[in-house]
Amino acid sequence: MTNKKASAERTGAAGEQYDGFTEEERDAMKERAKELKAGARRGPRAAKADPEGEVLAKIAEMPETDRVLAERLHALVRASAPGLAPKLWYGMPAYADQGKVVCFFQSAQKFKTRYATLGFSDLARLDEGTLWPTSYALTELTAADEARIGALIAKAVG
Repeated sequence: MTNKKASAERTGAAGEQYDGFTEEERDAMKERAKELKAGARRGPRAAKADPEGEVLAKIAEMPETDRVLAERLHALVRASAPGLAPKLWYGMPAYADQGKVVCFFQSAQKFKTRYATLGFSDLARLDEGTLWPTSYALTELTAADEARIGALIAKAVG
């Protein structure tokens, strides 16, 4: 491969260099590594850990627009699926069944996107035919949105 061709392949549409992952993605992977190390260090002391407190602390650190959405979403998950356990996942609030993430919140600010995201893993029982959404853009939460999200979360664990 010529140097000119290799250079073109590494350059993005706006002339920016592309090296695989964005800074935000690398930060999220580092957060996940920390979470895994902390879990391994706890070992038998895991019962003493306060994952909900860690999630609430992470939510409290968010900018106001994301924080408001994350707080409401946290309350909705806890009310709609009390069996899901809060935990941090890639530095973001997530909710797990037997340690496996079912749904998660992704801050708009963390990844410099125009909206926050409510996402569902493949464990969520949202199957509907051969095509169904697994993530939702969140810009604000109306009462109707909250009702829909509550129903989605209940279905996901149902």
